[in-house]
Amino acid sequence: MSGLLIRPRIRPRVAVVLVYTAAMCMNGLDSTIVNPALYTIAGDFGRPLSAANTVETAFLVALAVGLPVAGWLGDRFGTKRVFLGALTAFTIASAVCGLAPDLDTLVVARAVQGLAGGLLTPVGMTLLFRAFPPHERMKLAKVLIVPTALMPALGPPLGGLLTEHLSWHWLFFVNVPIGTAAVVLGVFGLREHVEGPEGKFDTVGFWLATPALGLLTYALGFGPSQGWTRPAVAVSAPLGSVLLVAAVLHQVRAKTPLLKLRLLADRVYGSASALAGVTAAGLMGVLFVFPLLYQASLGASALDAGLSVFPEAVGLMLASQVVDRLLPRLGPRLLTVPALLVAAAVFATLAIPGVAENAWSVRGLMFLIGLVLGTAVLTVQISGFESIGPADMGQAMGLFQIVRTLGGALGIAACAAVIGGGHVTEAAADPGPYRTAVWVTAGLVALGAVMALRLPREAPQPPPFDDEDAPPPGEGLAADEAPAVKG
Repeated sequence: MSGLLIRPRIRPRVAVVLVYTAAMCMNGLDSTIVNPALYTIAGDFGRPLSAANTVETAFLVALAVGLPVAGWLGDRFGTKRVFLGALTAFTIASAVCGLAPDLDTLVVARAVQGLAGGLLTPVGMTLLFRAFPPHERMKLAKVLIVPTALMPALGPPLGGLLTEHLSWHWLFFVNVPIGTAAVVLGVFGLREHVEGPEGKFDTVGFWLATPALGLLTYALGFGPSQGWTRPAVAVSAPLGSVLLVAAVLHQVRAKTPLLKLRLLADRVYGSASALAGVTAAGLMGVLFVFPLLYQASLGASALDAGLSVFPEAVGLMLASQVVDRLLPRLGPRLLTVPALLVAAAVFATLAIPGVAENAWSVRGLMFLIGLVLGTAVLTVQISGFESIGPADMGQAMGLFQIVRTLGGALGIAACAAVIGGGHVTEAAADPGPYRTAVWVTAGLVALGAVMALRLPREAPQPPPFDDEDAPPPGEGLAADEAPAVKG
């Protein structure tokens, strides 16, 4: 028929899954993929390694800075608009990183990547969780495991391979076609949701929480390795702590806070958020310290040490299948508590003398870590938002990511402090400090098992879903439907 404009009809929930997965895989990889290339980057630009480390400093600090405002921006301007804007900025910044003619340009572009990434994760998960009612979120296990756990684990070995066989520039160029395709799909496939924030923007909360997280991330990331007395760290740690306390006091009293800390009073969500922080501390801590123990015990190379933790990624993939099948039958508490207890036992086994010297034992234990700890992490992430309504989903996601990010940074800092600042060459003959640090991570995971007792017994049931923006289960909506606007 003439005069008809034929446009592709993309099911919004399919588009959400595809765009979210692509964007979060880029973000997850970029948090770890650059580490193996820092020596090469420093050599190419004729700069010392300490200067090249600012590439990662800029990314991590900017990522933390973007988290507090993510929920408010999504509610105020729409989750689709903010998510695609952040994804576009991330993609462009990736291209600039790959083309960077000098280290300063690379650092600035990396900071833009981090800032965009800080917005992508909470806003992207808000899109995802608003598209699926609570009783259907167990199906998301296979989606969530890839960007949140698998991609960071694949980052170091992939970064080493690309740097060795192509160049470090490809660490960033690989994002460009993926990001471009995801943005195009998102433009046509995602539906807009403008919640409408209550009241005015919390300017005071912004100027307290944002620098607090940035300063604390910097201090926790570089204090153990560069020394807590270094001027930049010595100022960042106490100043960030003071600002964080002030931010919490302000958020509790404010009528329209930037971060709705009152959400933590909810038993399920509050317990899940705290548990996410503790498990992130244990997981990030052991992934940081065990490769060092592996090198200290076996004299292995850095690449061998990185590959030693790769079986964890295989276990993580299997964990998504476990959660999908067992969570509806066992419920969050009965699935999470045993998983964390087994994970704590596996962590402790890694610290036993003689275990790290056996390569196959290490591979088997790393696989178990991915399986059991991945099962617990996914269960907490899915069940923790059962009691959160659509109106609070953006704020809850932002707060959840802040707690998890700080937890991971604290875990790494604690392990680095135990091993005496992470100077591998000074302690290579004595793996004792590294084993002690692994015991610390085991204790953190065991603490998580105790905290998991507060999770609900029953899995989410399929009550009527009261969010008019989400389609009924099994149905898709046309891409040209009118956007949902609330507030």
